[in-house]
Amino acid sequence: MLDSSDFLYPRSRYHGQFTPENLVFNANLQEFAQRVTYICNLETGGKISSEEAYRQIKDLYKRLKQSKKELRIGELPSDNESSS
Repeated sequence: MLDSSDFLYPRSRYHGQFTPENLVFNANLQEFAQRVTYICNLETGGKISSEEAYRQIKDLYKRLKQSKKELRIGELPSDNESSS
């Protein structure tokens, strides 16, 4: 039987370089994309205004960007970490 959360919030497998941080960020990125899709559909259907859709997407992006920063995604390893 198909779980409704699997239908509403589908997840794709992660195929990149595995680190716990990359996996968490990938999940955050997938959630961001799913929520943006819902917001766009609500705006297209006239349920929310364009301004509200923009504000919500901007807030979601800020959270995704903060997540990237906290997980240190895209940063080069420091000299101390690489010499271990």
